[in-house]
Amino acid sequence: MNIAYTRVSSDQQSDDRQFSELKTYNIEKWFNEKLTTVEIRPQLTAMIDFIRPGDTIYVWDFSRLARSTNELLDIGKQLESKGINLRCVNENLDTSTVAGKLMFTMIESIIEFQKATLLERQKKGIAIAKANGKYKGRKKINYPLNWEEIYNKYKDRELTGTNAMELLKLKRNTFYKLVDEYKKTK
Repeated sequence: MNIAYTRVSSDQQSDDRQFSELKTYNIEKWFNEKLTTVEIRPQLTAMIDFIRPGDTIYVWDFSRLARSTNELLDIGKQLESKGINLRCVNENLDTSTVAGKLMFTMIESIIEFQKATLLERQKKGIAIAKANGKYKGRKKINYPLNWEEIYNKYKDRELTGTNAMELLKLKRNTFYKLVDEYKKTK
């Protein structure tokens, strides 16, 4: 089935151009998004629930499907795992072709490269800051006053980890880090 997804971000925008460009592709089902927020895109969710293996999704442009390259890759992987082809008309990308799959893989590789270089720069920056005595890491969190009482109840399975965290007013990572440290002292 040929399925189209269009999106505009505000009342002032029109999706007429997207419709006129996509209707030449024999579209059988349309999903039209208007006034989207960052997290809520009900038509995108409905489309992903609706699609079946072998379907082709048509969008006018990458930016209509996703707001970032990372989001585009996430959606692309989701579609690929369901056996769905993606056609971006403006970019002339068709994931049902070898060239389209290659292009999508290249985009994915660029994103991975960007992430790796960002982490590398971050590590170098931290190393320089440590060498200059300007970076000391996160401030140490001390055991809460009622730690032993709550910890013993947690250890004896009278409390769940979640209950213990709530009583101690600690976040999950902090709680388990303190549990590990405390076990080493006992």
